[in-house]
Amino acid sequence: MNAEISSTLVKKLRDKTGAGMMDCKRALQENNADFEEAAKSLRTKGLASADKKSGRKVSEGLIEAYIHTGGKLGVIVEINCETDFVARRPEFQELAKNIAMQVAACPSVNFVSVADIPDEVIEKEKNIEAQKEDLAQKPVDVRTKIVEGRISKILKTQSLLDQPFIRDNTKTIDELLKETIAKVGENIKVSRFTRLQLGE
Repeated sequence: MNAEISSTLVKKLRDKTGAGMMDCKRALQENNADFEEAAKSLRTKGLASADKKSGRKVSEGLIEAYIHTGGKLGVIVEINCETDFVARRPEFQELAKNIAMQVAACPSVNFVSVADIPDEVIEKEKNIEAQKEDLAQKPVDVRTKIVEGRISKILKTQSLLDQPFIRDNTKTIDELLKETIAKVGENIKVSRFTRLQLGE
């Protein structure tokens, strides 16, 4: 099977995933040269290693700005990592640019994650959903479950990490973050962002 795995295929997988050449070759061997399966297994391994780094302190990083064409919308994002060395790496800088563009493209996003959404915002959304006419005739326990399900979806629309990545909607921003963590070997965190709309 090894003979069938060309260096072109290995390079293609490396370009897609950012994993090392040997890791890419091994993934292709383990998955019988199935490109998509190999990419999936590398992604799973990368996400697993990223989860282990998520508790580490992040005190370096950069502020990235994105001004949308026409100059009427701007975004400023603070993204942190563990060392200044990683903050200067092209992968980190590309991530920062992509996240600033993502914020600009998602007007409903107001928070970095669902965990950052204040209780009063959640309660307000719950009250709105609970009052909807289609729930009026349903038993209380059923109504509660439906409201919880709807609230979960609504909160995700406000969370940056839950958004499908605008350049590849097969992954979320959270997964994009974890893939970059796996590539650079350090914890990375989106700390905050501000969206500036002309006239607002």
